[in-house]
Amino acid sequence: MKIKFLIFLGLIITGVAKAQVEEDSISSKKYTPYELLSSYYNKDFKPFKKGTIYTGFAMSLEDRQSENTENIFQKTLEGDKVNFDLSLKGGYYITDYGMIGLNFNVFEKRFEGVLFKDPDNLEQKTITRGFSITPNYRTTLPLTANERLSFFTTVGVTLGKSNTLKRETKNFDEVEKSFTENYNLRAGISPGVSFFAMENFALEVQLDVLGYELNVEKKVKNDLERSRDVRQNVDFKLNILSVKVGLAYYIMNNKKSKK
Repeated sequence: MKIKFLIFLGLIITGVAKAQVEEDSISSKKYTPYELLSSYYNKDFKPFKKGTIYTGFAMSLEDRQSENTENIFQKTLEGDKVNFDLSLKGGYYITDYGMIGLNFNVFEKRFEGVLFKDPDNLEQKTITRGFSITPNYRTTLPLTANERLSFFTTVGVTLGKSNTLKRETKNFDEVEKSFTENYNLRAGISPGVSFFAMENFALEVQLDVLGYELNVEKKVKNDLERSRDVRQNVDFKLNILSVKVGLAYYIMNNKKSKK
C-alpha cells in the first residue's frame, strides 16, 4: 500500500504584531463576508506589497510495502519503505513583487526487506537522514487586475548534507556494511502560478525546470574500503510528476505608503 500526500499549509508566525501609535484607516476597516468575496479584491487587495510576510509549511509522506516487485537491477521479494520530508518556508517582500526567502528541509528514508540479486537473496536495511537550506529570491507578475492570479519565478541555491547507513546480509553470516556521506549544491529556477482562494491563503503550483547540481559522495565499506565520487550535471526538464501543489499564507502589510 502506498500513501503519499503533499500539503502546503499557512502558518501564522507569532511575534509579528507590533505596537503602533497611529492606526491606519485601512487596517482598522471591517469588511463584511460579502466584501471579502467580492469588492475587497478589486479595491484594497495588495498581497505582494513591500512589507508582506510569506510563511509556509510543507510535508510529504510515503509508506510502501512491496512483494515480488521487479526493479531494473534487482527484485524485491518483500520490503517496507518509508520516506518522510518536512519543509519550513519563510519570506519577506523587500519591494513590491520582489521577495527574499529561506527554506529549511529535513528528510528521512528507510527500507527494510529481502532482495534478490542473482544468484543470492539479500536481507537489506537502509536508513538515510539529511537536511538542506535554500536561500531564494522570488519575483511575481500579476496576471489579473486584482492580483488574485499571478505568475512567479523563484531562483534559489540549495546547500544540503545527508548520511546513509546500509547493511546487507546473505547466506546468514556474510555481512556487508557501508556508511555514505553526501554533500549537495544546487542552483535552480522554479516557475509557478498562485491563486488566492481566500483573503490570505493562496493555492500555489510550482515546477523545477532548470538547474545546476554538484554532488560529492564519500563512502566507507566494511570500515576498510574508502571511495569518493564527484558528479556535476545541468538539467532542463518539464516533468509533470515533479509538480508541487499546496497552500501558502501571506501576512499582508496594510500600511499606506507615505508620499
